Amino acid sequence: MDRAMIEDAVFPGCPIRNILARLCGKWSLLVIYTLDRAGRETMRFKELQREIPDVSQKMLTVTLRALEEDGYVTRTVYPEVPPRVEYALTGRARSLLPHINALIGWASENMDAIVKDRKRACKK
Repeated sequence: MDRAMIEDAVFPGCPIRNILARLCGKWSLLVIYTLDRAGRETMRFKELQREIPDVSQKMLTVTLRALEEDGYVTRTVYPEVPPRVEYALTGRARSLLPHINALIGWASENMDAIVKDRKRACKK
């Protein structure tokens, strides 16, 4: 499958399915949110890993590569020994932040009710 285009079998040209398939991976939104929340322009890999302690090194690497491929994150490698690599949000990711923050707000407001509904559903 072409990694640049994720196609849905029923709706191959659907932008929602195509974009969300990558953006809504387990770690993508959290990485974007963490890069923004850091309060500085760039973060190094180990800093990101410390901020998201439950992500494995492999999954963080895979997630950062996918976000870079889709234009949400830039990766800058400095020719030093040892090499220094920094990640930063792009304008595209920054334009997405109000929507992410709105989703976080909605989740915070509704989390207790959703958890309550889940528990009730499990008892059935």
